[in-house]
Amino acid sequence: MTAVIAIRTEPEKTTETHPEFALRGVALIAALATVVLTVTAARYDYFGDELYFLSAGRRLDYTFADQGVVVPLFAHIADVLAPGSLTALRFPAVLMAAGAVVVAGLIAYELRGSRRAQLLAAATYATSSLIATQVQLSTFAFDATLTAVITWLFTRWVRTRQDWLLIVAGLVAALDMQVKWMIPLVWGCLGLAMILCGPREILRRPALWVSTGILALSLVPILYWQSQHNWPQLAMGSIIGAEQDATGFGPAGFIPQWLGLASFLGGLMILIAFWAAFKLEALRPYRFLPAALVIMTVFVIFTHGRPYYPTGFFPAMFAFGAVAFWQHYRRTWLNVLTMLAAAGSALVFIAGLTVLPLPDSWRSPTHDALDLGLQSAVFGTTNWSHLVSAVDAGYNTLSPEEKAHSAIVAQGYWQAGAVEQFGGRYHLPATYSPSRGFGFFGPPPNSATTIIYVGLDTAEPELRTHFDEVERVAQLDDPKGTPGIDRMVAVWKCQGPKQPWSTMWDSMTTLYFDLGLWHDPRATTRPTH
Repeated sequence: MTAVIAIRTEPEKTTETHPEFALRGVALIAALATVVLTVTAARYDYFGDELYFLSAGRRLDYTFADQGVVVPLFAHIADVLAPGSLTALRFPAVLMAAGAVVVAGLIAYELRGSRRAQLLAAATYATSSLIATQVQLSTFAFDATLTAVITWLFTRWVRTRQDWLLIVAGLVAALDMQVKWMIPLVWGCLGLAMILCGPREILRRPALWVSTGILALSLVPILYWQSQHNWPQLAMGSIIGAEQDATGFGPAGFIPQWLGLASFLGGLMILIAFWAAFKLEALRPYRFLPAALVIMTVFVIFTHGRPYYPTGFFPAMFAFGAVAFWQHYRRTWLNVLTMLAAAGSALVFIAGLTVLPLPDSWRSPTHDALDLGLQSAVFGTTNWSHLVSAVDAGYNTLSPEEKAHSAIVAQGYWQAGAVEQFGGRYHLPATYSPSRGFGFFGPPPNSATTIIYVGLDTAEPELRTHFDEVERVAQLDDPKGTPGIDRMVAVWKCQGPKQPWSTMWDSMTTLYFDLGLWHDPRATTRPTH
């Protein structure tokens, strides 16, 4: 998708009247993004978390161990209406991505940006690497857009002082709590930014505290569920931090990855936005937007979080930069740089949708977690059918009597999701896993005396502590494969559980997701059911 931007040497004059919203142009950019992203949505195979969401969708609850109900609900709807369709599964994420394009244009409108500024803001998001990443069904896909909507509502409040906007922002935040539990941090960062940069008048508005109360009430069922399951979410911070350090260079790699999601044009708009926030009087009332991004980014870096956590602020930053670019003085070199950045973003966007994923034949062996992260980005996670075929081979070693009292247990929640998604063609028994959220779906019944266990090929010593008989019946170890899918994987026939499953499950469940490439002692926390 190519953004065509006319370049002027002199700035546009800011008119006394509010400019019109560029409805047709912004809608066209969003529509093109929707079409392009929908057509290319199925180019990657299932990501492991998507398989988990499908499994969670078959066990719908009011909340889950590590996220809300919204994403599993949409996975369930796709599974019912178009089972096996990656395009259908990812279409809600496509709509969220297109919605963020519109929100970028709306925020530019609220900042009194001209039609050109609004189109530039929308086009910046539509050609960013972030939007291509957002297409995968994930909590991030929803959270990023809902965060952007909240920033738009606060921005509009600053311009209009209509308090009902704050109530709506609280409702959107409450909805986002049913997606991902990051929104209280976003809310706090916005509040702190307004205390530091203004407008502080918002703190005197009852509507703000009503909306904060709405958000707080939305936490009640989640906190109740967590309290009944030994607070698994509290242990996830160190686990995610360990994984981020292993696969993304830790805090040192955060900013490069963060800017990579913005792409060339987005990165330039963010830089212009930071300059404009403290230099341009017309944008002074909205300085809380870049300030909130800085606060959240510093917090996420300090806690070793994911680079995409603060990107819900990107539509606002793109709008901020676009308005400053079009309506204030700039030099010729900046015009040329913007043109080059726009061309670079468009080229990367098109290449990402047409070249990636690379063919499996181009893979090289994965040596560590960093290799795994890079290869997952360019090749995706694939060959799930190899994993499930190995499980089926192990299952076929059972006698009819053993099959009658059997179950599948997967070491990792990705593996469990894959067996459940693709195992129907093999008529495999029910699948269970002690891994992360899957462990909270419950153990096999006590009548399951024979287990086909699939996991890393190092799992046998622990299996022998739980079963009387353990026999390896299949193995997958493609040197160029993905650890946990078709490399370093084995299948065992396990018989004679040493304790009832209802008792043994607590000693097996873990929030740590072992791919065999790294290990952190902080991440071995076991929840109590």
